[in-house]
Amino acid sequence: MKSCVTIALVSQIKTGPWIYWNDLESSFGKAASLGFDAVELFTPSADAISTDRLSALVDQFGLKIAAVGTGAGKVIQGLTLTDPDPVIRSRAVDFIADMIGFGASFGAPAIIGSMQGNAVPGIEKEQALSWLAEGLNTLGQQAEEKGVNLIYEPLNRYETNLINDLMTGVSFSKALRTGNVVLLADLFHMNIEEPSLADSIRLAGSSIGHVHFADSNRRPMGLGHTAMDEVAQALKDIGYAGYVSAEAFPFPTPDQAALQTIQSFQKYFC
Repeated sequence: MKSCVTIALVSQIKTGPWIYWNDLESSFGKAASLGFDAVELFTPSADAISTDRLSALVDQFGLKIAAVGTGAGKVIQGLTLTDPDPVIRSRAVDFIADMIGFGASFGAPAIIGSMQGNAVPGIEKEQALSWLAEGLNTLGQQAEEKGVNLIYEPLNRYETNLINDLMTGVSFSKALRTGNVVLLADLFHMNIEEPSLADSIRLAGSSIGHVHFADSNRRPMGLGHTAMDEVAQALKDIGYAGYVSAEAFPFPTPDQAALQTIQSFQKYFC
């Protein structure tokens, strides 16, 4: 398993669960100095950072790009894959497709979390899920053509009324036409929805393609009550070899949160 820390460059989400903020070069340097393997990026758009600049930082600091988030499409532009308006759904697909291309330049998959949207009043859940499947099929195919997976993230019930737990996500993803969609096991969301984090991980198995590493209160791991020993063992049991990425609040400060995260990663996975 490989360690990863998040960097957010979206000013509209300043209260969100990301460790480093705004200063890309400084954040790369700090992540590298602590021994992280990679960074996960949240950018306003696919062209917010030039690929030349990002390539230079990757080379300078010896870090990988683990994944790129797409949530700015919803936060800034109000786009989701399940909006009743087909024009907005189409724009959402286009935004995510651009992010897929951006990430694929660095071998990194794109994550679909908040851009999945909700079944809004007046729309049946089955219809919203059909729209979601349509979007994921299109985007999964595009990601496959670029040589990367597409990551779909089940969110807790307070953030979406579509898919809230891993096994529902497994069933949904396996019914897609594309076989290129993997799941994100976010330990914070799972703490709310899963009867047992470890059991759910074992059941989901190879469907898990990314892990978000945050404690029960979404602070860095070790500052809540997650039974991380059991979770770590479950990930080892399924042979998970991907990134364990800190999507957590920068508590009490970004630097302390990053240190807490890498120490927890080393404790459970090294």
